[in-house]
Amino acid sequence: MVNTAGKFGPYSQPGPARPAPGAGALDTRVLPGRGLTGSELVRSRIALRVRLRSAAPGDRLPDAGVLAEELGISEITVRRALEGMCQDGLLDRRRGRAGGTFVAQEWDTVVAVLHDPDEAASLDAVHVLLECGLVSHAVGEVPEGRLDGLRALVDEMDRTDAPARLLELETRFHLDLAEALGGTGIREFAADLLGRQCLLVPAPAPEVVRACNRHHADLLDELARGAMAPAVAAVKAHRDTTPA
Repeated sequence: MVNTAGKFGPYSQPGPARPAPGAGALDTRVLPGRGLTGSELVRSRIALRVRLRSAAPGDRLPDAGVLAEELGISEITVRRALEGMCQDGLLDRRRGRAGGTFVAQEWDTVVAVLHDPDEAASLDAVHVLLECGLVSHAVGEVPEGRLDGLRALVDEMDRTDAPARLLELETRFHLDLAEALGGTGIREFAADLLGRQCLLVPAPAPEVVRACNRHHADLLDELARGAMAPAVAAVKAHRDTTPA
């Protein structure tokens, strides 16, 4: 049975197809950081699922066959990846009628041990390159209304005090930005990057996320104006605000 929430989580919900500005101008195959192994893909998407709060510590994950279908990889690859995550302490395997694979209650503690500043910085550089490219190709061609959902996320972040919700909205903003400017394929690439970063870099403090949200707002304003240089500058300012 396929997960009706979308491909391995709500960040990829099905919807009406829409052409992206500059479609075909930016090809993720030329970007560094592409080519995750099946195991890395499973780890990345589970980490992203936790960040987006579609799975929480103690929650049961879908069966390996369901995940394999959603991710487009073999079931044996998924099983091996889940076993590796169990060995790392990220997941728990339980037997019996109520058994299955669960997000470990100690998820945050284990993730803290996995932090790798060098790899995180490399992935962040790729993500900035991706967003700068998307902005450069899309500026001046964004249809009216395309940014409305992103503005709603910015407004909600301004009103939210809960740290976990802030992190979720921050991540959703970048996923939705990738789709709004580049389409669903670019969103999947951004999901690869963001999921890996969730395991490699400490979650930013709420005050840092709020500072980043000011750059979100600036970016949307400049995109609406069709101003490429200030829009790209807003992307880079966001990165400078986030601690390595």
